[in-house]
Amino acid sequence: MVQIKARPTDAELAILQVLWNRGPSTVRHVFEALADERETGYTTTLKLMQIMADKGLVTRDESARTHIYTAHASRDLTQRRLVTDLLNRAFGGSAAALVMQALSTHPLSAEELRDIEQLIADYKKELEASTGRLQS
Repeated sequence: MVQIKARPTDAELAILQVLWNRGPSTVRHVFEALADERETGYTTTLKLMQIMADKGLVTRDESARTHIYTAHASRDLTQRRLVTDLLNRAFGGSAAALVMQALSTHPLSAEELRDIEQLIADYKKELEASTGRLQS
């Protein structure tokens, strides 16, 4: 198994988004999907995907003439790694500081607010169940 050594760049994240949305894909499929959003060349996409394979961000199936690339880690796991890194580097490990900053810079819809409130309620229930009491 290839160890993931680096955080994905913005361009690599765009490629990962395509792979997460479409599933295993050829360079041509990824290039065409990216062309709708940003100006990029086929050879640039190919080179980026080769670098991503070297970094362990994607796997490459070379059994057929046309190589098929797959995201190495799920969207959820990648997002968790990125948030953990951001939390530690920019917020000194304070989840509260990260959440407060996110909430102050991005207006929430009523639905998003309800989802966050439900996540907090679920977290409190899990905490009570695991510790026998709610921590302050």
